[in-house]
Amino acid sequence: MRTNSRNFYLIPYVLWIALFVVTPLLLVLYYSFFDIEGHFTLENYRKFFTPVYLKMTLSSFWYAFLITLFSLLIAYPTAYLLTKTKHKQLWLLLIILPSWINLLLKAYAFLGIFGTYGAANSFLEALGIGGRQILFTDFSFIFVSVYIFLPFMILPIFNSLDELNPTLLDASNDLGGSSWVTFKRVIFPLTLDGVKAGCQIVFIPALSLFMLTRLIAGNRVITLGTAIEQHFLVTQDWGMGSTIAVFLIIAMVFIMVLTGRRKRGIL
Repeated sequence: MRTNSRNFYLIPYVLWIALFVVTPLLLVLYYSFFDIEGHFTLENYRKFFTPVYLKMTLSSFWYAFLITLFSLLIAYPTAYLLTKTKHKQLWLLLIILPSWINLLLKAYAFLGIFGTYGAANSFLEALGIGGRQILFTDFSFIFVSVYIFLPFMILPIFNSLDELNPTLLDASNDLGGSSWVTFKRVIFPLTLDGVKAGCQIVFIPALSLFMLTRLIAGNRVITLGTAIEQHFLVTQDWGMGSTIAVFLIIAMVFIMVLTGRRKRGIL
C-alpha cells in the first residue's frame, strides 16, 4: 500500500520531467537533422567540425574556465572568512542578495559603470591614470560574469566549510600540522564536494552565455551560446542552432559526470 502511494506521488514529477526536460531535448535532437529549408541532412554535424565552430567551442570552454577559476579563487577565501564571522548567515544573505536582481538590470548597470563617462573611468582619472576603454573588452566580460556567478560559487563552498567538524582541525594542530598543512590535508579535501558543486554551477551556465557577450563584450567574445542565439533569431537556421545545442548538452552532461559526487567506500 505504501509503495503504491509513493508511486502515485511520483506521477507529477515524472510528467514534469517528461514534458519540460525530455521532450525539449528530443525536439532539439530532431531539428538538428534538418537544414534551413526543412530537408533531412547530416550536413549540420559535418559543419560543426569545421574550424569556425571548433574555434568557437574552444573559446567557450576557455572563457567558462576563466570565469570558474576566478570565481573559485575569490569564493573560497570569502566563504572561509564567512564561517569565522559572528553573523555569518547575515553576511551570506547580503552576498546572495544581488543574485535576486534581474540579470539584464545588472548588465545595464555595468554598462554605465564601465562606460566612457562611468564610475570606473572617473576613478581612474582621479588616480591620474586617465580614462581607458573598459567596456567591450575581455576584462569587462570576465569581471561582470564573475560578479554574477560568484554567489553561486560561494554558497556550496560555505556549506561545506560550515559543516566541517572542528575537532578534525584541533587534531591536526595537536599533531603539529601548520596552517597550510591543515588546509591542504584536512580542510580542502573535506570541502572538495562543495568546490565541485560550485564549479559545476558556474561552469555549465558560463558555457552558454550570450546576453553578456552582446551587451558587455560587444560581440567581441563569441561563444556557443551566442551562435545558438544567432542561428535561431537571426539566420533562422534552427537545424544548425539545434546541432550546436546538442554538442553543448553533451558537454554539460560530461561536466556534470566529471564533477559529480562519488560515493566513498567504507573502510
